Amino acid sequence: MKKKKSKVAIIGAGFVGAASAYAIALKKICSELVLIDVNADKAIGEAADIAHGLPFLGSMDVYAGDYSCVRDCDVIVITAGANRKVGETRLDLAKKNTSIAKGITESIMKYYNGGVILVVANPVDILTYMISKWTGLPSGMVLGSGTTLDTIRFRSSLASLTGIDCTNIHGYIIGEHGDSQVPVWSNTHIAGIEIGDYCRTNGIALTDDVKKNILEQIKTGGAEIIKRKGATYYGVAVCVATLVDSLMRDSDTIRTVSTVLNGEFGVSDVALSLPTIIGSSGAKKVLLPNITDEELALFRKSAEACKKVLEECK
Repeated sequence: MKKKKSKVAIIGAGFVGAASAYAIALKKICSELVLIDVNADKAIGEAADIAHGLPFLGSMDVYAGDYSCVRDCDVIVITAGANRKVGETRLDLAKKNTSIAKGITESIMKYYNGGVILVVANPVDILTYMISKWTGLPSGMVLGSGTTLDTIRFRSSLASLTGIDCTNIHGYIIGEHGDSQVPVWSNTHIAGIEIGDYCRTNGIALTDDVKKNILEQIKTGGAEIIKRKGATYYGVAVCVATLVDSLMRDSDTIRTVSTVLNGEFGVSDVALSLPTIIGSSGAKKVLLPNITDEELALFRKSAEACKKVLEECK
């Protein structure tokens, strides 16, 4: 039986969009990949550059197109937007990128006939909320990359601290993809052992200062890279490819993606990240891990911070 064709569109052929396209091509996640950008030459050049390596990767159609190419897509990835400048937070981008995102959403919906919309452009939580409202699509069909990158940075930091392979460390960053993000220490474990207990048993210092330093490294990791090389894109590109793969394969993978909440932990009408089951229909189910009262308070504080920005952008 002939394998069903699969199609992904990436809106924005800048650093993140091009790197994401390359990561998707390396993993051969779909059979058809289209890059769309207001700068058509940039999209054509990036698509051609990736396509030239395809003979060593396998059969795949990579090309540049326009918004009409979002028809019949399984996943539409939005990476387009103004870049974050040195010293500028993700939330500082809100007003600037909201207007850009509205135009992109209107262009997509002229041709949209199905598929999950994955928002990657920053500030991702603000844009995920706005795009969800503008499209009017069913709950879960629009989701953001959220704290996916923050979560793997968290696990990577703990791997360095403990010497354990990060794939065997389970823990999450929830809330905003930004300054008010919340590490769920109470639900972080290695082989079922709570992280604090594991560290005490093995003589590893996990003091409040160590925890504070780890969180600071996660929050400032992107800004530090921007300061040194001007932009961040490889890490997020791997996250995008991983999320797209989970969506395409309908794998029911759990990722900390951003979705519009509807009462979870007492929070509604804002997009934030929580562990979420994702598959071909987008965000299928938001999970509520056991967290402490302090973590819950910080999560709700994160929601209030995002809501304040939303009010300014509406």
